[in-house]
Amino acid sequence: MPGQYRHLAPALVKAGHEVQFITQRKDVDIPGVQRITYTPNRSSADSTHHYVRLFENAVIVGQQVARLLIDLQTQKKTPDVIVAHPGWGEAMFAKDIFPQVPLLNYCEFYYSGRGADIGFAKEEPVTIDAICRARARNANLLLSLEACDAGISPTHWQKSRHPAPLSDKIEVIFDGIDTGIVKPDPAARFTLPGGRVLTAQDEVLTYVARNLEPYRGFPSFIRALPKILEGRPNATVVVVGGDEVSYGRSAPDGKNWREHMLAEVPLDLSRVHFTGKLPYADYLSLLQVSSLHIYLTVPFVLSWSCMESMAAGCLMLASATPPVQEVIQDGVNGVLCDFNDPADIAAKAIALLADGKAYDHLRQAARETILDRYDLKDCLARHMAKVLAMAG
Repeated sequence: MPGQYRHLAPALVKAGHEVQFITQRKDVDIPGVQRITYTPNRSSADSTHHYVRLFENAVIVGQQVARLLIDLQTQKKTPDVIVAHPGWGEAMFAKDIFPQVPLLNYCEFYYSGRGADIGFAKEEPVTIDAICRARARNANLLLSLEACDAGISPTHWQKSRHPAPLSDKIEVIFDGIDTGIVKPDPAARFTLPGGRVLTAQDEVLTYVARNLEPYRGFPSFIRALPKILEGRPNATVVVVGGDEVSYGRSAPDGKNWREHMLAEVPLDLSRVHFTGKLPYADYLSLLQVSSLHIYLTVPFVLSWSCMESMAAGCLMLASATPPVQEVIQDGVNGVLCDFNDPADIAAKAIALLADGKAYDHLRQAARETILDRYDLKDCLARHMAKVLAMAG
């Protein structure tokens, strides 16, 4: 909460509908939305086979949510439609409590041992253990997909990862980017942790991820930086992201990935600035002063930051990986590079920074892509229409 429903939930309230949000979070409120909280009564045991710990946790979560739904049923509060992200188990038993109530799932990703994220980054070696665990990880997702009446996926590639016999249930609707807020601003200013102020007149290379880790190409990015800094002596690099792990494994030796990569690749930290996670307004200001934005990902869930960078008019250098290639065409609205090749990343970054004005058409085309295909007003209208049609 709010997750993928940060726009949908308040929009439904504004349209006069009653919205209840079942969540574990107790620190977030959406005006007009009734928050119903729960706490799992336990987590999976250490003795549980590691392939199925996530599934056991999903069952525990699903059971807690089922109890809340039974409470609603006892109070004769039958919903007209249930909308859920099944990733952590909340939706698993919804249809067992309310079999006649339509269920719309957010089908974000379906795991497989081959052809997607597993083993794509060099830091994530492929083992038969990883392959088997990835497939077992789908147990909750498969049960939820089988039970739901319909689903939505944010990109066509993410939809394509789901089992073909059930994929007809899924419609592609992106979350939407608020282009009225996320937009170019030539007057933007971003203050570095040390107090220096950056503007669009500075040469600024940006990189953003929720957390700095291999899934988002952080090692390749760091390995490319020495050549970029040498080739662009006036460039300032700003790296945004936390030191936790969102996806994949932790760094070796008990370090986080930032520490691990800086031990491998020493950098001039007077030119490379790590900000940690930023308030949203500061993050947008950074995108607005960016001379070049690098976005890297293994074949996995597409980041909102990629789309927001495009909407902000950034010059994009992005990995030639799905689902990025669904959004960015090389030489049309950005430039694509090899995720696992720091030399390729560096060479293209240097070329783009050397004559940024020559690529203003790519900036404009990037924003036009978001306006044409991923604008919030259009995506939200489609999402609303889907929910209300299912509600009858």
